[in-house]
Amino acid sequence: MKKPIVIVEYDPRWSPIFLEEKRVIVQTIGDFVIDIEHIGSTAVPGLGAKPVVDIMATVDSAECADQCLPRLAKIGYDDVTPQPGQTEWFYCLGKSPDSTDGRFQYFHLHLVLAGSGFFKKHLLFRDYLRNNPEVARDYYRLKVKLAARYGSDRLGYNEAKTEFIESALADAVTGST
Repeated sequence: MKKPIVIVEYDPRWSPIFLEEKRVIVQTIGDFVIDIEHIGSTAVPGLGAKPVVDIMATVDSAECADQCLPRLAKIGYDDVTPQPGQTEWFYCLGKSPDSTDGRFQYFHLHLVLAGSGFFKKHLLFRDYLRNNPEVARDYYRLKVKLAARYGSDRLGYNEAKTEFIESALADAVTGST
C-alpha cells in the first residue's frame, strides 16, 4: 500500500541536512559531479513540503550517471528509478531514513546533465519561490489542498501542480510576480 502524501511545515534543519548530505555525495562521487544543488520545496525557506530533501547533481553524460550508481548504493541510495527516454535527467535515486546515522531523513537525488534545460528550470523555479514569498505561500496552500485530494496518488498530485509551476516559471522568465 502506498503511503499518503504528507505536507509538513517548513523545517529550518533542511538546509543543514542538505549540506551534510552534499558532503557525503561529494566524497562518494565527487570525481563525476560538476555541481550539486538543493532543489524542491525544502530548498525554499518558509515553504512547507513533503519531508524529502531533493538534491540535483550534474554530470557530463548518461555514462557518468551510470558509473555513479554502485557508489551511491554504498551510501544508501538503493531506490533507483531510471528516466528512460530522457536526455537531460538520467536517474532519481531514493535514500530512506537511516537509523545508523541518527538523521532519519528521506532524500531524492536527481542525476542530470550539466547545463541542461532540466537543471536550469529547477534552479529558476527554486530561486523564483525564494524571491517571491507570496508565490511560495500560494504554492504551499496548493500543495496542502492537492495532498488532501490525491491521497497517495503521487502521479496525480505531481500532474496537478504542473499548471502552477509552469505559470511561475513563465513569470520568472518575464520578471513579473
